[in-house]
Amino acid sequence: MITLSTTIAGVTFPSCFMNAAGALCVTKEELEALGKSGAGAIVTKSMTIEARQGNPEPRYYGFPGGSINSMGLPNLGYRAYAELIPHLKQFGKPVIASVAGLTEGDFPTIAERINAAQPDLIEVNLSCPNIPGKPQIGYDVEASERVLKRVRPKITVPMGVKLPPYFDPAHHDAMGTMLGRCGVDFLNLINSVGNGLVVDPERETAVIKPKGGFGGLGGRLIKPVALANVRAFYKFFAGKIPIIGTGGIVDGTDAFEHFLCGASAVQIGTVLVEEGLAVFSRLEAELGAVLTRKGYQSIQDCRGRLKEL
Repeated sequence: MITLSTTIAGVTFPSCFMNAAGALCVTKEELEALGKSGAGAIVTKSMTIEARQGNPEPRYYGFPGGSINSMGLPNLGYRAYAELIPHLKQFGKPVIASVAGLTEGDFPTIAERINAAQPDLIEVNLSCPNIPGKPQIGYDVEASERVLKRVRPKITVPMGVKLPPYFDPAHHDAMGTMLGRCGVDFLNLINSVGNGLVVDPERETAVIKPKGGFGGLGGRLIKPVALANVRAFYKFFAGKIPIIGTGGIVDGTDAFEHFLCGASAVQIGTVLVEEGLAVFSRLEAELGAVLTRKGYQSIQDCRGRLKEL
């Protein structure tokens, strides 16, 4: 009997598949639909202090192999999500609240109020827009540490960190060392690969409006980057910190690759937006078939077992 359940920071998930923050999870209706779906959790949109409309449209574009977006963090504001969380827990699956901030000072304010609403886990999104002219917080080790040390005392539920993609082992080591000092309970790797540009050659235009067409890349084309980050942090922490693998999961085999590299669960974005909520049952069936063919009984049996040549 194959089991696709998993545990992260002591919280049990009925399925290893869940939505990524940002994918069909902004409104009450979208979050309730996730609750009724085959998703193993309800992950909220990354929330800011005030409600945001986000960037002008078109701001999302799917294309063969992936997607590009510059959404601009549209969300209801943290107060609305704090009120929604107790209702969402009635669906009988874990609720992960994704906390963002436009300044470093926003994070502890949001974290304290959201923690009081008692989601099952809180994900601190260090790969969201920062102060104009500054990089994402997740690319600044010192700023990331300042944020986490201010947020950690406010949070009593398991606290994780969502990170941007890193492309150099020195960055994995620097972030890993810092995270080890900050009492992080899980990692979510990776957010979209930033500042790509997709061109429509027929119209001779960019395909999204914000930022001159620059946006975050998602979908299958980012899978090698996501797998590399999952593997690097799995090895850095010797498998002791659970990892949610995010990026490039389109079918069950993609998810299996994330587990081989060390993930304990996976999140989907592009494929969820493109296919809708029915995608969860397809992915479960496909992953189950892969595990059966490989002789594994569970995700735990294959986690981190990638062979190196």
